[in-house]
Amino acid sequence: MRRTDLRSPRPRNTDVLSPTELSRTLLRYCEPDFRRALFEVGITLVPLALLWVLMWLSLSAGYWLTLLLAIPAGGLLVRLFIIQHDCGHGAFFRQRAANTWMGRVLGVLTLTPFDYWKRNHAIHHATSSNLDRRGIGDIDLLTVQEYREKSRVGRLLYRVYRSAPVMFVVGPAWMFLLQHRLPFHQMRDGWRPWISTIGTNAVIALAIAGMISLVGLGPFVMVHLPIMLIAASIGVWLFFVQHQFETVFWARSGEWSHHDAALAGSSYYDLPGLLRWFSGNIGIHHIHHLNSRIPYYRLPKVLRDHPELKQVGRLTLWDSLKLPRLSLWCEQRKRLVSFKAAKAL
Repeated sequence: MRRTDLRSPRPRNTDVLSPTELSRTLLRYCEPDFRRALFEVGITLVPLALLWVLMWLSLSAGYWLTLLLAIPAGGLLVRLFIIQHDCGHGAFFRQRAANTWMGRVLGVLTLTPFDYWKRNHAIHHATSSNLDRRGIGDIDLLTVQEYREKSRVGRLLYRVYRSAPVMFVVGPAWMFLLQHRLPFHQMRDGWRPWISTIGTNAVIALAIAGMISLVGLGPFVMVHLPIMLIAASIGVWLFFVQHQFETVFWARSGEWSHHDAALAGSSYYDLPGLLRWFSGNIGIHHIHHLNSRIPYYRLPKVLRDHPELKQVGRLTLWDSLKLPRLSLWCEQRKRLVSFKAAKAL
């Protein structure tokens, strides 16, 4: 079988199937399994509900225990978001309506309006790694030249935005608790984003009111807020690692292709087994970007059947801890660089 190198400036440890061959090969993994889908929802939602109750009961024993239990609960909420994410791609069920309504229900739990998010995420998949089409569904990234052309205040604001506390703590809280409530940045897209968000907000408000009536305002906030904040930070961290690594592929429209953006613009985040389960295999992101209709529970099988793909864009947990310092795209070196390295260019 013929194999070709990727058209990309980054070094390769392995060859992969040509774009046509690989696209055709991945089609066999796209069929959803209804029973497996329901099982995945059950083994995520039921433990999350049980942990929520345990956290509420633990308040009388000490808040440190409540916060400790919030960690796995936050992980399960991330997993629910991955199911919602698959629904957005039409990958979780065969029926479009089933994907839509499951996504909308889970959107209440994840504080993410499904239809509004689905549109933004579709744009992300269509424009990922394209320097001329940045700005929707991705993390803001400047080139070295763009950064130099900004005013002193503009450079300071960008540094603050790319700092770890803002990127992984303040930013996620802002996005899931506030930004998703009102889509002001989509004013030109008409009424659809507003219907999605306002409808989701209304159901969220009713759900919160019901929970407060059962457990009280204070206990509800003390239990649910840590879960949401942990899940939001984990979610943004995963998205960051998947597209913000040193040898990531970025190109102008004339040199951009979907195949390069998927395999070279998305990482394979090789996490330990337990973290891979909580994150719904989303670390196998290069395969997901090649074909977003593959259910997340089938992604590991793709790697088992095609081990050559395991070395493409591979990042370990240790590797990922070094990534937050990379903040600028160098068009000359075709790499992400730190602010310090950019000074020497």
